[in-house]
Amino acid sequence: MDRKKMITALALIALSVGLLVWNIEDDSRRYYRNEGHVFGTVYNIQYEYTEDLLDTILVCLDEVDNALSMFNPQSTIACVNRNEDVEVGSDFETVFLQAQEVSRLSDGAFDLTVAPLVNAWGFGFENRTDRTPEQIDSLRQLVGWRNVELKDHHIVKQQPAIRLDASAIAKGYACDKVADRLRRLGITNLLVDIGGEVVARGKNSKGEPWNIGITKPIDDPTGQKQVLQDKIQTFNLCMATSGNYRNFYYEGTEKRSHTIDPRTGWPVSHSLLSATVTASTCMKADALATTCMVIGDSAALELINNIPDAACYLIVAWQDSLVVRTSSNWTLTE
Repeated sequence: MDRKKMITALALIALSVGLLVWNIEDDSRRYYRNEGHVFGTVYNIQYEYTEDLLDTILVCLDEVDNALSMFNPQSTIACVNRNEDVEVGSDFETVFLQAQEVSRLSDGAFDLTVAPLVNAWGFGFENRTDRTPEQIDSLRQLVGWRNVELKDHHIVKQQPAIRLDASAIAKGYACDKVADRLRRLGITNLLVDIGGEVVARGKNSKGEPWNIGITKPIDDPTGQKQVLQDKIQTFNLCMATSGNYRNFYYEGTEKRSHTIDPRTGWPVSHSLLSATVTASTCMKADALATTCMVIGDSAALELINNIPDAACYLIVAWQDSLVVRTSSNWTLTE
């Protein structure tokens, strides 16, 4: 065999071996699903990879819990609320800065310092207390996003009694963190769903876009009524939904929802039943969805239409029916 033919033969052998190795590696990848409970809700995480990554995922979730959970007495936010001299880490800083930006955009409709009011109404980390309008007004003096700031990795408060509540943004951030950890392992097909906050990338196990449901806002404190209002088909999405149809109670004939307006101190009571928001990160979508629920549908549309990387799908009660209102750039396919 002359030299030219030998080189050609060796090249073909190398190519065949390379294709064989590639096929073996490709065949070893499969879709995994990890499910469980975290942050008082459920998670469902799917991804295509060569092995189960549950341990990696649980580390991510623990890191978020250790930074932002008010129910974890050793968390950073719990230490901040007790006025301990604690240096906050990158998870806390990332969420705090995004929260402050949404507070600025919404003129305080979103506010991490809402914790005293959330607790007073029975939706926080303390038991519900009897309250009068005068007491609510007094608690409002502790609420205001401009009264806290980040300096040299420490939270500085204008009053020691100020306390923070990150529950309206933490799940979205956890979705971003898990998705980012998976992507850094080379995973391109994934779905991270934590309590309805979602990051979706690539394709599902059928090679199709992910189908993400938008739940019909039916009063359902047990979370058992999963009736779909609509669905999104997507290859690339960060989405969060906020509503008042699960976490609420009645005082006499008055329905008290978990969405507290930090500007008034009272649970919101208007016709907007749920707000679904997409944005460049799930963390941002999470904060904006809560903001929409605070300010109502018309103000929400005005706000979201002025945020270039955000869109919203609002479900509004109108007489005896449900009406959908969407921002100008909303689409059911991503």
